[in-house]
Amino acid sequence: MPIVTVQVTREGSAPGRDSVTAEEKAAIIRGVSEVLLDVLNKPLESTYVVIEEVDLDNWGWGGLPTVQYRRQRAEAAQF
Repeated sequence: MPIVTVQVTREGSAPGRDSVTAEEKAAIIRGVSEVLLDVLNKPLESTYVVIEEVDLDNWGWGGLPTVQYRRQRAEAAQF
């Protein structure tokens, strides 16, 4: 019984939204489950998918908080 955890930032996928929609979550669950079926032959009904939305303040990479990292990348892209 596979258990897969998917973490996404809590910011939405379009302007004005601050979270992932129920439809998007359903698509993630379906897609991850189908990958495990195709690759590992795990039945859909035995695969659990957990989606965790992480506040943007609690997410970072490149040694920086996400907002700061994105700002730095945007500024670098302008040159």
